[in-house]
Amino acid sequence: MNTPESIAYTAKAEVTGGRDGHGATDDKALDVDLRSPKEMGGPGGGTNPEQLFAVGYGACFQGAMGLAGKELGVDTSKSVVHSEVGIGKEGESFGISVKLTVTIPGADQDTAQKVVDRTHELCPYSKATRGNIPVELVVNGS
Repeated sequence: MNTPESIAYTAKAEVTGGRDGHGATDDKALDVDLRSPKEMGGPGGGTNPEQLFAVGYGACFQGAMGLAGKELGVDTSKSVVHSEVGIGKEGESFGISVKLTVTIPGADQDTAQKVVDRTHELCPYSKATRGNIPVELVVNGS
């Protein structure tokens, strides 16, 4: 288990009603109605946990890419991360999978691959999901 040496920040949120409820952070910077997607038999019309995870993972990965890029001497400031989080039946409940498609303008394919591989080692979301869910990395150099 990876345990932080010290905690620099703690996000706090309250959720009521589960997938068809409401969620908000304690500072109200994020305040969303939650709705199951129509594809899963829900009403749609709100944010769902998979969307929140996709945005969170994408942002975290791109932040870690700045560290990896600096380490490897690659400018990642114009990089783009497209994140997809899928959910589907897994045994008696559900499971998720992730696909991250990363584009690093100005980096050739091999260099971009090295940056993404290193980012996947550094990113806290990647560390949290490693060995737990499938994560597919697609790399686009230019």
